[in-house]
Amino acid sequence: MTLVAPALRRSSGKIGAEMTTEIRANTVLPARRESITLHTADGLNLIGELSLPPEGEPKATLVLLHPLPTHGGMMDSHLYRKAAWRLPALAGVAVLRFNTRGTASEAGRSEGEFDNGDGERFDVAAALEYAEFHDLPNVWLVGWSFGTDLALVHGCDPLVRGLFLISPPLRWSKPEHLETWAKSGKPVYCLVPEHDDNLQPEEAGRRFAAIPQAKVIPVAGGKHLLVGYAEEALDQLVAAVVPDVPTPLPRTWDGPSTTHQVTIVS
Repeated sequence: MTLVAPALRRSSGKIGAEMTTEIRANTVLPARRESITLHTADGLNLIGELSLPPEGEPKATLVLLHPLPTHGGMMDSHLYRKAAWRLPALAGVAVLRFNTRGTASEAGRSEGEFDNGDGERFDVAAALEYAEFHDLPNVWLVGWSFGTDLALVHGCDPLVRGLFLISPPLRWSKPEHLETWAKSGKPVYCLVPEHDDNLQPEEAGRRFAAIPQAKVIPVAGGKHLLVGYAEEALDQLVAAVVPDVPTPLPRTWDGPSTTHQVTIVS
């Protein structure tokens, strides 16, 4: 396990003066977006969306596992909707996000009921099967809060190239799950807020020492939900998954864009 400072590479891209707009929380950049349905091995249909770069093949694929649905987590949770709205255009990656069983968002409600991370193993498998069947390249699992436990417990699949964890609580993950990832040799990045109520950087460094290749990245000043830190989180995600893309990512966009205000579904 390595504890690393959150330094980033500077972007050399230039943004034109015409049609340049600031990228805000509700800005939606161009992408090829498609509503999808994932089918689980235990017979459920899950609501999802695949966002592809506006042109060309994706450099990588991010499969997003959302925070705890009993506390408002869903595919529209703020980091994940911003990832889907920005990263296909800014980083050339595909973003697959979906609602785990029993979870609702503006796009709809997935079938089934929340199962405390157990039955959700079928949900993780369904997302990875979709990515494999559709030949999506360079698949990375991205977990946030509850989603990090789903990734650690159920996600060490041969298809998965690496793991990016955001605010990991290590609530359901046990030493044997960390050992599985350690043996895999796959890269594991852990973005840990300084003031997280569940797991802070120093303790994360001790816990993730069980995975020698894991890198803990502190977020100075951040709390568990990383409100106000979306740009830093997305920069770190892109730097880990597609290191050839300069970061920080642009904060403005030269070209067409739209805005969308998400309806929060309880």
